[in-house]
Amino acid sequence: MNLLVEILSLWVKCLWLWLVAIFRAVVPVSLQPHKDISGWVVLVTGAGSGIGQLLALRFAGLGCRVVLWDIVEAANETTAKLVREAKPGAEVKAYTVDLAKRENVYKVAEQVKKDFGDVDILINNAGIISGDKLLDAPDEPIVKTMEVNTISHFWTVKAFLPGMLTKNSGHVVTVSSSAGLFSTPGMADYCASKFSAVGFDECLRREIIKMKKTGVKTTVVCPTLIDTGMFEGFKYRFSFLIKTLEPAYVADKIVDAVLTDQPMLILPKSMYTFLMLKGILPVAVTDAMVEFTGILNCMDDYVGRKNK
Repeated sequence: MNLLVEILSLWVKCLWLWLVAIFRAVVPVSLQPHKDISGWVVLVTGAGSGIGQLLALRFAGLGCRVVLWDIVEAANETTAKLVREAKPGAEVKAYTVDLAKRENVYKVAEQVKKDFGDVDILINNAGIISGDKLLDAPDEPIVKTMEVNTISHFWTVKAFLPGMLTKNSGHVVTVSSSAGLFSTPGMADYCASKFSAVGFDECLRREIIKMKKTGVKTTVVCPTLIDTGMFEGFKYRFSFLIKTLEPAYVADKIVDAVLTDQPMLILPKSMYTFLMLKGILPVAVTDAMVEFTGILNCMDDYVGRKNK
């Protein structure tokens, strides 16, 4: 009897959660409940450029105290300057951090806690790509890609999550990629790191659920190509199927996801359909579709930032 009651309760709960998901999918974000994060401490890795810089500006605009992490000191200080210009009086500080070095991450994390207190929103945004085919790739760039894109998340979360758990309030954002859901030849290390990031977020979310810390949320972000120059030269045979995203659009969507506690953000929305098809179609069928659409050759003319 107890098992039957549990099963019925599960069905009711799943139905309710399904209705909530439909509500979030069809109702404009502006009409959905938002949490107030003014005064919260937001830490953004890879804040010196691209999405990281835009996120810093947007969270500062919401009244947050902003912590900037980047390995390039000059670029990071430029972001801090932009934040101060856009939001006079904003509390912002730049820290030079090498995410590939665990000791450096922990050391700077302790300094951040002294300067700002507990971090309320951690955004693991920093990422790199080598763009080499597996057998052509030197070992060092492969290791570096995994260290920055995935392994560093362990160190940042271990440094800042305990403070969130103590208060039962906070948010961890993992900026992954559509390459963490769908693989592409010529970027094995990048895809492996981003698949790992997706798995990391999923496990982290469920560990938090197990601890019953309902005020601590996670969001994993999986966008396709963003027009930041990082993937210059990457191309599809049928480019109309997957459009290149504007950085400002992606930054806005990430902020909306945090404010509405959205656990997974895939951009553009058409990618949800491809993810569903991947789950139900035989592997041989998806491989044939990948070959037909030219994805096997997407990286043939890759340039990226490093070669420029």
